[in-house]
Amino acid sequence: MCAHCHGFVCTESGLSCVQNRNHCPYCLWSRHLDLYVAGDRLSACKSLMQPIGLTIKHTRKKYGPGRGELMLIHSCKECNNLSINRIAADDDLQNIFTAFEGSFQIAKATYDCLESGGIRLLDEAEAPLVRRQLFGNETRLAEILFQDSLIETV
Repeated sequence: MCAHCHGFVCTESGLSCVQNRNHCPYCLWSRHLDLYVAGDRLSACKSLMQPIGLTIKHTRKKYGPGRGELMLIHSCKECNNLSINRIAADDDLQNIFTAFEGSFQIAKATYDCLESGGIRLLDEAEAPLVRRQLFGNETRLAEILFQDSLIETV
């Protein structure tokens, strides 16, 4: 169960397509569980971590060029630790985009901590890239938004 929104969080990797589920697929909040590497669950903190934006993690492919993987940035509410986390297949895409938009107002101190930690926060100029990676082409995004507005009015 999510400690932030109290939604049910399934840890089955077959649904999320990630090995170590570390955030809620609905509100995207996480817990400060890992200390050294993803999945080690050695952190003593255990506090809530807020999604504060997106970054790109560049992966190296054995065959062909590497590509950028969209990643969530979380900030611990207790110790201010920053981490990047894979987006899971069952994550709420609209909430990911909302976290991206919210990062445009991020505090300078947080921005400086991200930079010093080697994490590059995506900015407004990269909105088309983020939309494309989350929703596919613009036509598909319009269909999704249109369907959502129909559901709300019914």
